[in-house]
Amino acid sequence: MPNEKRKIVFPSQILGDAKSHKAGRGTFIEEGKIISQRLGILNVNSDYINVMPLKGRYDPIVGDFVIGVVEEALSSGWLVDINAPSPAFLHGEEVPWDVEFGDAEKYLNRGDSVMAKVLQINELKKMQITMKDRNLYKINGGHIIEVEPSRVPRIIGKKGSMIALIKKYIRCRIFVGQNGKIWVDGDTESIERVLQVIHKIESEAITFGLTNRIEELLKKDARNVHL
Repeated sequence: MPNEKRKIVFPSQILGDAKSHKAGRGTFIEEGKIISQRLGILNVNSDYINVMPLKGRYDPIVGDFVIGVVEEALSSGWLVDINAPSPAFLHGEEVPWDVEFGDAEKYLNRGDSVMAKVLQINELKKMQITMKDRNLYKINGGHIIEVEPSRVPRIIGKKGSMIALIKKYIRCRIFVGQNGKIWVDGDTESIERVLQVIHKIESEAITFGLTNRIEELLKKDARNVHL
């Protein structure tokens, strides 16, 4: 069933039992049942039941890795666009540099891109992000690709399987943000190949057997490259 589409679910639809799974993105628990909050694509893994939006802005969760663009430098930090309904705050103490009060512009300025992690979200949906984690830094060079945030789980794959496939067959560096921004660095040919593969994943994201088809495509491309 290679072209069978993944299940579309509706708001208030019962998705499962809260005893066997945890309520993930786009869901809530009511009377022991996990209920869909929105129209979207059902995504079930060993721990969570999620409903990924078909389209729309990024729905942040603490711990998500994201790519952000600095909107404004403030006295004690920066406002960063992470494709959410409102900007996230990056405090001067949450970066890998020793930033003194009032010196934020010396390190990051409007238009700069960073790799970060969602640190906090309060009851008003105000967010803080951090760069104090492994492999998070200011982006220099490479290219940033934008995709629908709902497609990100398919681009990453189960336990990172899809990204691992891409890296196996294409020499490049990739950082995938949960917010629909992907950083790719490599030579021109490699970046073009990554763009083609990501476009295919996006267009076929709600079909089954996608990983196998992508691997066949990458194998075929690899053979052609070496001819």
